[in-house]
Amino acid sequence: MAAVDSFQLLYREIARSCSGYVETLALVGACYMASKTVIFMRDCYSLIRLYFVPRLVRHRDLSQQYGQWAIICGASEAIAKAYAEELARHGICVILISKDLSSVSDTARLISNNYGVEAICIEADFNQGPSACKPIKDAISSKDIGFIVNSFDGTLEISQNFLELSESVLWGTIDRNIAATTLVTRLALPAMMERGRGAVVNISSGHCFHPIPRKAAFSASTAFLDNFSRSLQYEYGDQGVFVQSLLPFRVASQRPEGSAPPASWLVPSPQVYASHALSTLGISHRTTGYWPHSMQLGLVKMMPEWVWMLGSRVFTMAT
Repeated sequence: MAAVDSFQLLYREIARSCSGYVETLALVGACYMASKTVIFMRDCYSLIRLYFVPRLVRHRDLSQQYGQWAIICGASEAIAKAYAEELARHGICVILISKDLSSVSDTARLISNNYGVEAICIEADFNQGPSACKPIKDAISSKDIGFIVNSFDGTLEISQNFLELSESVLWGTIDRNIAATTLVTRLALPAMMERGRGAVVNISSGHCFHPIPRKAAFSASTAFLDNFSRSLQYEYGDQGVFVQSLLPFRVASQRPEGSAPPASWLVPSPQVYASHALSTLGISHRTTGYWPHSMQLGLVKMMPEWVWMLGSRVFTMAT
């Protein structure tokens, strides 16, 4: 009985001495939950303000806000074609730059016929060095260029070990994704600065946030485009030029029916993605461009790198 009384006495003394710590821990927990609630509400507000409100407001006059012409570099990519078509829907004339004119001629004809705007195709092979810039410089010299859209070349998205890539493939990757983006931007940006208006949109990939095994060159190239965009915004954002880094995740390809999975809400068609992405122009400097992809990005950011690497290895080995 004495032992029981002693235990109860000891328990009461311990509880009395720890009551202050318990209250402190409860206060810390309440503050933590309050901060998480505020962050969640802020993210929801940002999601609505960025992706839903702009699509409900009246039609914007993009030509007056930025300029009458758009340069689309890497126009053979599905997202770039859809983005060019979406700009044409708003009355913007487009200059489609590609290594192979046959891959963009149909797009140019479609844009001209459907939207009544001018569409020009320019063949530029940046593997040839600075000589690729001359036809572009001649084409834009007398035009009110309001948009520079650089699209990532997804050739290297196929899973392959770095040492299995030939030197020619690596040089091509550098030329198309780094040299082309840098040089085309350098050609058109000075005129934007003179007019005090314009937009630079670099489309890369949401996979730049973590390294990807068996896609080293692909992952590094997307990170370059993202970093290049953010640096340009700090340099010229206060001089009337809006620079945006678009970081989409998977977008449905435009392959023949039956050869690729159909589009869905998480994997949109290029046209759906471009429509959402263009509505974020002038609002966000760095975004996925599509609200389900932003939710996906939130999960990616919370994921430890070792978990991401494990999942990437399983996925890339399967493909």
